[in-house]
Amino acid sequence: MKLLTLSLAFLALAVPAAVQGQSTKIKEVPVQATQTLNGADLFNTYCASCHGKDGKGAGPAADALKKHPTDLTQLARKNSGKFDALKIQNMITGSDVIAAHGSRDMPTWGTVLGSMSSDEGTRKIRISSLVDYIAKMQAK
Repeated sequence: MKLLTLSLAFLALAVPAAVQGQSTKIKEVPVQATQTLNGADLFNTYCASCHGKDGKGAGPAADALKKHPTDLTQLARKNSGKFDALKIQNMITGSDVIAAHGSRDMPTWGTVLGSMSSDEGTRKIRISSLVDYIAKMQAK
């Protein structure tokens, strides 16, 4: 439940501070399951607040994070032109902890997505759909 609460913060939009000099705050909201297993819907619900709807890392919550979110459109370019679907899947699920993430600002979505259904197959479809959607974002 603690991980779920931590993840809630990343689902909300960042609220710009009304007074200059105050930092951006992230509003916590309950995790809601998407009605579809469509990759775009999953991305917009769980990733866009930090990575932006275009995946370039400039979502409304990005400024509130210690580490700027990755530009997801450049993953293949940074990997010799190859999109590493397994690596991205492992980042989403939390199977691979990358030292650059430090405290792991990005929530472990495998746990969150899995908590929405007791069906392992549905969890796998959600993650696969999300990875496929990110693969389609790669800049040509």
